[in-house]
Amino acid sequence: MKILKPLSKKILQILFVLFLSLSVNAEEQPVDIWNIDKEEVNAEDSNKTTNNDLNENQKISESDIYKMQSQNQNNKIELEQTSTVQKVKIVGLYDPEDYSLNINMWLNSDGDQLKNIFKKIDKIELSDDAKEIMNIAMLTNAYYPKKNISEKEYLNIKTNWLIKNNNLELIEDFLVKNQIFNLHSKLTKFLIDDYLSNSKLDEACEILSKNLEPLTDEYLSKFNIYCLIHNKKKEEAQIVYDLKKELGFKNKYFEKKIEFLLGYTSTVDTSISEKSILDFHLAHKTIPNFIFEPKEGTKKIIWKYLSSSNLLTSFQEIDITELDKINTIEKAVNNRNYPEKDLFELYKRFQFNIGQLLNAQNNYKLLSDIEGRALLYQKILLTTDMVEKLKLLKMLKESFKKNQIENAFDIELKKFLAEMSPSEIPDNLTSFYYTNIKINNDDVNKKTKFNNDVLHQSKLINYFNGDYSQNKIEKDINNFLKKIKRNKKYFLSKKDIIFLDSLKSDGVQFEKKYEEMYQIDESEMPTDIQVMINNNEKAAVLLRIVEVIGQDDLDRIDEDTLFFIISALNQLNIDIPRNKILLKVLPLKV
Repeated sequence: MKILKPLSKKILQILFVLFLSLSVNAEEQPVDIWNIDKEEVNAEDSNKTTNNDLNENQKISESDIYKMQSQNQNNKIELEQTSTVQKVKIVGLYDPEDYSLNINMWLNSDGDQLKNIFKKIDKIELSDDAKEIMNIAMLTNAYYPKKNISEKEYLNIKTNWLIKNNNLELIEDFLVKNQIFNLHSKLTKFLIDDYLSNSKLDEACEILSKNLEPLTDEYLSKFNIYCLIHNKKKEEAQIVYDLKKELGFKNKYFEKKIEFLLGYTSTVDTSISEKSILDFHLAHKTIPNFIFEPKEGTKKIIWKYLSSSNLLTSFQEIDITELDKINTIEKAVNNRNYPEKDLFELYKRFQFNIGQLLNAQNNYKLLSDIEGRALLYQKILLTTDMVEKLKLLKMLKESFKKNQIENAFDIELKKFLAEMSPSEIPDNLTSFYYTNIKINNDDVNKKTKFNNDVLHQSKLINYFNGDYSQNKIEKDINNFLKKIKRNKKYFLSKKDIIFLDSLKSDGVQFEKKYEEMYQIDESEMPTDIQVMINNNEKAAVLLRIVEVIGQDDLDRIDEDTLFFIISALNQLNIDIPRNKILLKVLPLKV
């Protein structure tokens, strides 16, 4: 029996009128400081229902009432005269001036060309340096591109990038600051689903609580009702849910789960839906002694939820004769959905005789792939000879590769290799060793060492930190060039030229006798990038730079490529990102 009966039409009408009076106040909420066009709100009847009496137990906040009306897209009631319509043309996180950019940075670009660049970038696993530049391009406040690309296409590209980049803090800031939960509903769903899949329901619900707009997406609306229940606001959840039902909401699975949680029914619905992580979570929370055994086709996000909620069958409970289940676990480990260490604990439980272990290199071929991997692993644990162990590790890795699950043997492999000395690796195994061992490239603790005999490593590079006035840098650079000209053995390197060209781009004056010490080869600039520069397509140039850097770190890029990257930024006066790049690639780090 329902605790709260569905709202009558009369109460429903009262709520609607109350919503009208409150929507004027909601209009005063700022959405974005960057020239957002807003239509005027007709507030003629805004104060009609200020004296309506509501039962104290059914009080709800302005935002909750505001949300309730918008949940159902089939609502026939005419509210155009009081709705707040926003045409968001600029959304982002960064002030253009913070990166030497402007709000028109996309407007001169051709959408077909942009889509082609985005498509190429999407295929690359970008380095952290490339990601940083990509974030600047995508998250700086600017007008949308117009030519040969729709607003929907552009928003989808931006959403897909943020999802691929998978920086949850960045995504949350982007959604909350701009209040675009509806505009980027796919991104909002990704964020709350990720939190829920990691058993962080409180964090997921907190995200939705920061939304100041009415939710128009069906999934977000359902999630919001469940969050109200989770946060012990059952009365509010009942009102919102009943209102949705009155407006025509239908979803049998969700209704059964929510009505059980609300106490409308005591009958437990034992069905389990994997359609969404919310559906799956509702099954977990409503079914006593919940048990679910994932299959090969189970979605990755469900695997993640099972793992974070301690719902995966423990490896001790799996019989080693159940090769199909072990095969499923191997694939789950490969997809990072199951702990690698648990898989190798399973391998330890296989039983082999002495003969099989002594001649494991040959005997593993006579067994099933899973049993063969277990035999090789046990042999590796028993072997003390470094070269023999390395050969066995290679065999085991190749066995995983053959079944297209090579990522399942990654962490454990690195542990074994880390115990070996690089100087003792035989020549025929060096490639395998260096391909798989984790090499620490962390330069965080390295400090800059100045070398005043080399121009681009001298203290003059502190100019890009803002440590020099123009008069001082002009004096010091001319003195340095004088010293170089006297030294017949000194030849300007590519990095020296990059340094000088950047100074010249900033208006630093060289004495005439030093101006011809170096020549710029403009042919080194890719033609398409130069065309973009000539057309003042700042955002498009940043995208091409991202594509060029790709998966490489900036300090490992060849000097010719570095030269045209810096030259492009110089020509467009994008000085702040340029300075950061120069301070990373020019100094000597020790």
